[in-house]
Amino acid sequence: MNVLLAQMPIVDADVGRNLEAMLEIIESAGGTADLIVFPETTLCGFPDKTEIGDVAMTVNSQPIQLLKAAAHRWRVALAFGFAEQDGGAFYNTAVLLDREGRIALRYRKSHLWPHTDRGVFAAGDAFFVSEIAGVRVGLIVCYDVEFPETSRALARLGAQLILVLDGNMSPYGPVHRRAVTARAMENQCFAVLVNRVGTGRELEFAGESLAVDPYGEIIDEVEGTAPLLITLDLSAVEASRKDYHYLQDARLPMAEVSESVSVDGVANRMLKIGAVHLC
Repeated sequence: MNVLLAQMPIVDADVGRNLEAMLEIIESAGGTADLIVFPETTLCGFPDKTEIGDVAMTVNSQPIQLLKAAAHRWRVALAFGFAEQDGGAFYNTAVLLDREGRIALRYRKSHLWPHTDRGVFAAGDAFFVSEIAGVRVGLIVCYDVEFPETSRALARLGAQLILVLDGNMSPYGPVHRRAVTARAMENQCFAVLVNRVGTGRELEFAGESLAVDPYGEIIDEVEGTAPLLITLDLSAVEASRKDYHYLQDARLPMAEVSESVSVDGVANRMLKIGAVHLC
């Protein structure tokens, strides 16, 4: 699988400019990638309580439809984030579009960062995995990666590749770098973390986007704002589990996995928080 790590600056509360930048990256990739991964809340950055009502959108909004059309045109899967409005609640949401432009899964950030999320977003309560180009893929968002249970939930769902849509600021860059290598190793799967760069909300974002193999070794990492194309050899997942298999050997309650479908009718698998104890 060819994955493009689209590390990029984001303008907080400016959906139009961020959408334009995303579409330029997709077009510039020219169909060379199977999957393009963007940072956390790609479309809107971090809105505050006064802005969230103006920038939040549903999965049927025009920006989402334009990204669906781009995915279909270029035959590329997309993972990106936005502020979602559903009824009277707002969520820090990440979606995975398949190469037909359909929503394969929608994940609502479950662990809210105290300084940018709480008071603005509600927490999600479920994890999902769906198959993209023959690879089982799951999503988590930023602060989620600091909790081993989130990635283990995706591994229980069969993930071969965990995507971390990140909005991590300095001086905490090394925290997520260490965390994502551990999450890949302890679940014996690939992990790709894509962070934003530049400034916003008087914060400087750390970048340090990278891809990690199932042994916890860094495959490659992004420098600056030029997207990085990497190739994942999925046979490494099975190879890493040949002599020992953490998921089979762990003495933890087994997660109750259920079959599900996305809002666009794409099959996926789900695990709800609170259904079982994962630690």
